Amino acid sequence: MITGHSLYDDFGRDIVCSSVSSIVTTTINGILEFDSNALEYKMLKNGLEIEILKNDEITLKLISNMFELLEKLSSKYPKNIRIKEGV
Repeated sequence: MITGHSLYDDFGRDIVCSSVSSIVTTTINGILEFDSNALEYKMLKNGLEIEILKNDEITLKLISNMFELLEKLSSKYPKNIRIKEGV
C-alpha cells in the first residue's frame, strides 16, 4: 500500500511525492503491458493498493526494481519517505 504525502513541499510541488508516483505508475503500467492479469490495483481514499496475482519472472523483476528505486529515494529523503516491510 502506498499512502500519504511526503511533506517535502506543498501539494503539487513535492518532488518526492511526484517521484514515488512516477516510479509506482511506471511499474504498474509496465507489468500490465506484459500481462494484464499479473496484478490488480485499487485507488483508495488515502492511497494506492497493489495486489500481485502472478509471481512470474517479469512481474517479480519489475516489482523488485520498484522497491530498489523507492529505497534509493528513501535514502536521499529519509524524513519524507518510509518503507515498511510486511504491511
